[in-house]
Amino acid sequence: MQPLQFVVPVGALEALEPYIAHVVLALVLVNMLTRIRAHSVHATQVEDGADELSRYLPHSLSMVALVVVSFVFLIVEPHGGMVMSVIAVGLLLTDFFEFESRQVEARNDMTFERPKGAVAASLLALLYAGYQSLFIFIEPVWNAIV
Repeated sequence: MQPLQFVVPVGALEALEPYIAHVVLALVLVNMLTRIRAHSVHATQVEDGADELSRYLPHSLSMVALVVVSFVFLIVEPHGGMVMSVIAVGLLLTDFFEFESRQVEARNDMTFERPKGAVAASLLALLYAGYQSLFIFIEPVWNAIV
């Protein structure tokens, strides 16, 4: 008996198991693209004289989707899913605080910087999601070494 069989349809997730790691990788890439777009929108808002920045909705939605799919990956693949979930939640927290720091910069007429912490966290997420989903390409070399 599975511990979560009454909460989550584990049987339905087993059918999607081969694809979930690829979905996580795609969402990390989408999240990176929406982060780039959000920064350009925020820079335009600051140039227009906005004291308060608004959150970029597509980026917020992609961030929530990444966290949710990472939790689904945790159910299907416990070890890799746990690492990816921790990275995704860390990325969510980094995005939150980076946005707050951009608001402080906009209110105090400081130089508007790029979200360096969020970019670094997203690169870490990209590396791990790529490792999880594209491992089949490096598996022969990995098995020869290990």
